[in-house]
Amino acid sequence: MSQMRPVQVIAVSGGKGGVGKSNISVNLGIALAELRRRVVLLDADLGLANVDVLLGLKATHTLADVLAGTHSLRDVLVSGPHGLKIVPASSGVQHMASLSPREHAGLINAFNELSDQVDVLVIDTAAGISDTVVSFVRAANEVIIVVCDEPSSITDAYALIKLLNKEYDMQRFRVVANMTRTPQEGQHMFTKLNTVCEKFLDVTLQYLGNVPFDENVRKAVQKQKALLEFAPTSKAALAIRSLAKAVDQWPLPSAPTGRLEFFVERLLLAANARSA
Repeated sequence: MSQMRPVQVIAVSGGKGGVGKSNISVNLGIALAELRRRVVLLDADLGLANVDVLLGLKATHTLADVLAGTHSLRDVLVSGPHGLKIVPASSGVQHMASLSPREHAGLINAFNELSDQVDVLVIDTAAGISDTVVSFVRAANEVIIVVCDEPSSITDAYALIKLLNKEYDMQRFRVVANMTRTPQEGQHMFTKLNTVCEKFLDVTLQYLGNVPFDENVRKAVQKQKALLEFAPTSKAALAIRSLAKAVDQWPLPSAPTGRLEFFVERLLLAANARSA
């Protein structure tokens, strides 16, 4: 009955590009793996298949091969640092809304096969509020919104939260302030976003914490290494490990809705609803 065990599905999103969302996703995944969690990172950023680039990994197959029925999800997984497993991005994700019944069943089975090998599924979504982003965020159990100190970052994060709340009644979001100069700056960003959300929306925002600006992040990207590998004791790496410890304490979704096949069902339902 190992497949009955729930999986924590976390979507990492942000209203705009350039907030460091993929870096947070990758390094949070690695930090959770360091805590002995079995982590799969789903790169759902179709325009910029970032994750394999950030880690210097070569993806032979993608989710499109799973949909085509030519490969299992295990075939597609790429191994990253500390046992992190990655499902590479694929234009096949955009095809979610028009799957045949055979593809639909195949995708659910593919994720179901993985259920007994994963504790946490981290989804690195694209920037913005495209149908695909909304579908992935709606299907997750937990949503982390990444913001940075640019006015448009707060505005775009609010637009995403508003859409998810007004149209889909999503009410709980976690917020990470990235590239902060001081802890106070991160708290200030959160307060700005929280104030406007409390005024106009029926949502609860929780401040997860801040990741300080750190030159090592840029250097790690240039070297195509994860920050936690490149500079494991850097300020940003320590902050991400602190976030991971908090995430690791979150309650698991109740079974059976926490099982991976239910995540895929929610994803397909959301994709079909957006395309209708």
